Amino acid sequence: MSGIFILSIIIAYFVVLLVISKLTSKGAKNEAFFTGNRGSKWYLVSFGMIGASLSGVTFISLPGLVGKSGFSYMQLVIGYMIGYAIISFVLLPLYYRLNLTSIYSYLGGRFGPKTHKVGTGFFLISRILGASARLFLVADVLDYFVLSRYGIPFEASVLVTLLLIYVYTYRGGIKTIVWTDTLQTLFMLIALVVSVVMITQSIGGAEEVTTGLKSLGMTDWFVTNDPKSNNYIIKGILGGLFITLGMTGLDQDMMQKNLTCRNEKEAKKI
Repeated sequence: MSGIFILSIIIAYFVVLLVISKLTSKGAKNEAFFTGNRGSKWYLVSFGMIGASLSGVTFISLPGLVGKSGFSYMQLVIGYMIGYAIISFVLLPLYYRLNLTSIYSYLGGRFGPKTHKVGTGFFLISRILGASARLFLVADVLDYFVLSRYGIPFEASVLVTLLLIYVYTYRGGIKTIVWTDTLQTLFMLIALVVSVVMITQSIGGAEEVTTGLKSLGMTDWFVTNDPKSNNYIIKGILGGLFITLGMTGLDQDMMQKNLTCRNEKEAKKI
C-alpha cells in the first residue's frame, strides 16, 4: 500500500469529519454543546463508544499482549461486562436523577466544592496524559510508515492533526463527537476485519491459524492454576471491573455521551 494512498485516505477522512461537524453544529447553542439537547440515538452512542473506549492504542498493542499471554485477556472482558452492568444499574440512574451535565458536579453536591475540584482536576490530568500518549503513538506509527518518506516533520503532522481535531469539534461539541466517534468506530472495525483477513490469508487459512494457536497454547481463556500469576482469573476479572468503572463510569468524556440520550432507559441500552 503506497504512502500517497494512505495520505489520501487520511485527508478524505478528515474532510468527512469536517462535513459532519458543519452539519451537526447548525443551530447549536451552549446547552447543545454539552448535552446535545438530550437527543442522541442510543445506538449511535453505543456504536461510537466502541471506538472511543478502544482507540488506536488498543488496536496496536492488544495483539502483542495476546501473543504474550494468550486469550486470558478474555478474563478482563468478563470484568468489563460486570462493570458495565454496575454503570447501567447504579451510576446512570444517579446521573439522570440529578440531571447532571458534568458527572463531577455530584461530588460538589455530595462532598463539597473542594472534592468537586479534585475530581475534575484528576480527570483533566488523566485526559491530557492519556490523549497525549494515544496521539503520540498513532502519530509515531504514521510518521514511521508514511510521512518520513516525504520529509514531513513529525511535529508538523501532530500540529496539523490537533488543529483539525479542534476545527471539527469546537462548534458542534458533544453532538459532533457522537457522530464522529461512530464514524471512527466504523473505520476501525473495517480495518480490523481487513487485517484479520489479510493475516489469515498470509498464514495459509483459518484452519492453519486455529491449529497454530492451539499448538502454542494460546486458546485458553482462564488461568486458574497459579494465584501468583499476573493474569490469574480473579485478578483479570477484578481488573476488568475496576478499569470499566474508572475509565467509563467515572470518566466525564465517556459518560457525557451517555447523558446525551433522551432518557435513562435509552442510556442503559448502551
